[in-house]
Amino acid sequence: MKNVKARKAQKPTSQRRKKTDRRILRTRDTLGDALVALMHEKNFEQITVQEVLERAGVGRSTFYAHYRDKDDLFMSDLEEFLELIATMLKRHGADPKRLLPVQEFLAHLRDARPFYKALVKSGKMSEVMALARGVFARSIAERLESSGIKFDSTRLAAQAHALAGSFLSLMEWWVDQGMKSDPKEMDEVFHRMAWNGLSEAISR
Repeated sequence: MKNVKARKAQKPTSQRRKKTDRRILRTRDTLGDALVALMHEKNFEQITVQEVLERAGVGRSTFYAHYRDKDDLFMSDLEEFLELIATMLKRHGADPKRLLPVQEFLAHLRDARPFYKALVKSGKMSEVMALARGVFARSIAERLESSGIKFDSTRLAAQAHALAGSFLSLMEWWVDQGMKSDPKEMDEVFHRMAWNGLSEAISR
């Protein structure tokens, strides 16, 4: 009887935790969306935390419970987005030979062209690219292992980092060309280059 009561007492706590977790996620999403909307309207440096709070309808104490400042909000929101992109293939059970969702990412980037321009104007592209390189490199390393590639840990990490950099260079070229090329074609170009290089590396 005592155990039954204990189990009953635990259930509301678990439910409250789930509700709290969902509430936290909604708050973080709302703040991130507010910052992105403001970045369409003005330079990042001109945006104040107060403006983000007013746009999001969130209190100052709530903001500082999650973030140090607007830069922390920006990088945290960006990292969550990049992680979603990087793990997309794994979540969808894609062929292990696909190392990154290049087509999907570039298609999204094309649709979000105004935000990309705001990102460039923000002066934060070097930070964005460094973060993206790290996130994509970790994902590529996992995909390589899933595809059966047998490298030692150092070689695997180095190869994944190089491939992540290659993709970002390809993306920059694609953007500079006006995003005209079909994202599907860019996906094929990246994976052709990646696997040609990997084939040479494996044969050594």
